[in-house]
Amino acid sequence: MSESVSAGIPVSASRRPRHVAIIMDGNNRWAKVRRLKGVAGHKAGVKAVKAVVETCAREGVEVLTLFAFSSENWRRPEDEVSALMRLFLFALEREVKKLHRNNICLRIIGDRSAFSPALQEHMARAEELTRNNTRMTLVIAANYGGHWDITQATQKVAEQVRQGLLEPSDISDDLIQQHLSIGDLPMPDLMIRTAGEQRISNFLLWHLAYTEFYFSDVFWPDFLSEEMHKALEAYAQRQRRFGQTDDQLAAATSENNQE
Repeated sequence: MSESVSAGIPVSASRRPRHVAIIMDGNNRWAKVRRLKGVAGHKAGVKAVKAVVETCAREGVEVLTLFAFSSENWRRPEDEVSALMRLFLFALEREVKKLHRNNICLRIIGDRSAFSPALQEHMARAEELTRNNTRMTLVIAANYGGHWDITQATQKVAEQVRQGLLEPSDISDDLIQQHLSIGDLPMPDLMIRTAGEQRISNFLLWHLAYTEFYFSDVFWPDFLSEEMHKALEAYAQRQRRFGQTDDQLAAATSENNQE
């Protein structure tokens, strides 16, 4: 990202998502259209990451979660996976200090055991450097899958039961959520997927129960600030019900206004 996040007119706080999650799709197709290798699309996608991080920070979004590398992506061609790992390492080395200067906290979620020791070390350093930053939390999901997340949370709860610290009847939604990778953060209000696909691909399965979805036909490398603003503006027009009726929402709004 740039050295400083420029000022701008923010989205109304009452209509602003606290947490935005994005499936960054279309890097390979972007490259194919231009008769380039797939890795060129991933490199171009870094520009979009910078633009979206800057836009969300400027607009007052509290948490931005980016799906960088899924647990299924290991099935891709070996040369592409290797290039992705090198690009990830390069981005960590180059961009983390800029995030730190902009008061942005970086968190990386997913199963790190499959990554090289060098990459794991850089992840840990980046998180430690930015740990106390407060402007926005940037979550990178790397070697992440929703099934894995729920499974590891369940295993932790099961271990507490085995040790006699919990009874099975103590297990609740809240308890499981506490053990998820980002269980301490607000649930995503808005989930964006680019490149015309309309599925969640094992991303934040637990967390997306009441999330608003926004699908864009734009390939990720072209999803820059203007496209991010379109998504935020679309979200601002949504009425979130959380299972309630329109009459209940109207009554609650009226009561809040009277207060």
